Amino acid sequence: MEGKSERAREELLPVGSEDEVRLAVPARPEFLGLVRVTAAGLASRLGFTFDQVEDLRLAIDEISFGMTGSKGRDGILEVTFFLSPEGLAVRGEGHFSTPARVQLSELSEVILNALVDEHSMSDGAAGPRFLLVKKREPKKADGDDQLSGEGQ
Repeated sequence: MEGKSERAREELLPVGSEDEVRLAVPARPEFLGLVRVTAAGLASRLGFTFDQVEDLRLAIDEISFGMTGSKGRDGILEVTFFLSPEGLAVRGEGHFSTPARVQLSELSEVILNALVDEHSMSDGAAGPRFLLVKKREPKKADGDDQLSGEGQ
């Protein structure tokens, strides 16, 4: 699954067109809000709609919970945001004091499938890691969201 997500990131972020923002926070719930706020701010800057920004914030919550659990872990969560005109990719890596196996629940998988275009979580050599990809939807022209023939 990781290969598919890496390909998605490469497609999302053409060579030379990306900006990168890095954030390292303690892997505890009270600091994970910084990751959500950063993701929301960057998505807004890229022109995501309000609903897309909220989807991304919820996805960050869901995948962060999968990494750290409800009580958090001793250690650091490093998060890198890759920006492009097509969207936003978020890569996270956990550096925890004790080894941690990570796995998303079936419900978390369903939630993430509904919220983002691509996602993965795995146990890496240096610690657990995740990848989220959210592509920016093109803006609708006025009237595009109306069904043909309605109101006529």
